Amino acid sequence: MVMMSGLAAAYSVTTTGTAPLSGWKTRAPPPRVAFQRRRRTSMTTATATCMPREAMTAPEKADVLRSLGGWAESNLLPLLKPVDRSWQPHDLLPDSASPGFREEVDELRARSREIPDDYYVCLVGNMVTEEALPTYHAALNSFVGYDSPSSADAWARWSRGWTAEENRHGDLLNRYLYLCGRVDMRRVEQTIHHLINAGMRLAVDKCPYRGFIYTAFQERATAISHGNTAARAKALGDASLARICGAIAGDEKRHEAAYTRVVDELFARTPDAAVRALEYMMRERILMPAYYMFDGKDPELFHHYADVAQRLGVYTTADYADLVEFFVDRWGVAELGPGLTGEGRQAQDYLCRLPERVRKMAELDARRRQQPQPRQAPFSWVFDRQVELQA
Repeated sequence: MVMMSGLAAAYSVTTTGTAPLSGWKTRAPPPRVAFQRRRRTSMTTATATCMPREAMTAPEKADVLRSLGGWAESNLLPLLKPVDRSWQPHDLLPDSASPGFREEVDELRARSREIPDDYYVCLVGNMVTEEALPTYHAALNSFVGYDSPSSADAWARWSRGWTAEENRHGDLLNRYLYLCGRVDMRRVEQTIHHLINAGMRLAVDKCPYRGFIYTAFQERATAISHGNTAARAKALGDASLARICGAIAGDEKRHEAAYTRVVDELFARTPDAAVRALEYMMRERILMPAYYMFDGKDPELFHHYADVAQRLGVYTTADYADLVEFFVDRWGVAELGPGLTGEGRQAQDYLCRLPERVRKMAELDARRRQQPQPRQAPFSWVFDRQVELQA
């Protein structure tokens, strides 16, 4: 989902060497994205040429984004799928109008009984994050200053279209969890209620560049999370549940492509402002949007949930390291040249060193976890049963 439905605890990578909170696993570097990774050795557009060298204000950055309406029309809106060609939750669940509905539900419930509680903790966490969509829609609109519900502007149409696609994710997972009978739905619903009430900590300080960087990270993290829950469901023998999670992951990949393209364009037009925004977000840290989740009982719910996700490999600190490496490479940070201020060059240097620093932290963390101390916590989502956490 957007803004990510990611599952990690708050990760902080700073010059003081603060380590991420969770363990790491070995992964190959992510493949390069086929659509453009332009070399940016100069400021090639008229917009970039006239940009002042000093730091841009948040309103100035919003003006840059609003000036990209024609670009968004051609580069973002095609990534939305027409409604009549989009999957709907009904397509992936038992048909309630079918004479065989009860039998289909019985089969779904029988398959679900073979899946352990720790998987359902991760699936509920994914779903709760998706269901906080009102918060994310409001944040996205704030990035470009649009709040008209009927605007024909490309950014407004993207916001509505993206929200409509994301809305299906929570609906699909919510209905599946209701039908499977494996979770305490009232506690799950309370968690959703609490999360929407609490909002999210979006450390962008009204800067739309930082907002879109955050969103690109979150969409990629969400695609990874849902993709891994799909793979795990398949390994546990539930192909139908794997299709459910895989359908959501596919949407998230398209949304990641969109927000990554936005930041591509910001780097191409205003490299100094973009690289400094990226540095800010990496120093400030990317907090997952579900950080404030609460079920009415466990004040450490998010951290316990993230620990389970780490242990199962649903979303890990290794995945976060891959994200950092991917985006530093994708946005051509090392190749930025003319057009950077002194602060911009400092940001460039910090970011180019960051992936290696994060990997070294990962190695230290992995060695620390070689002799784990088993821990468990009760989750109200699975009727207060104990679930093993990451040590």
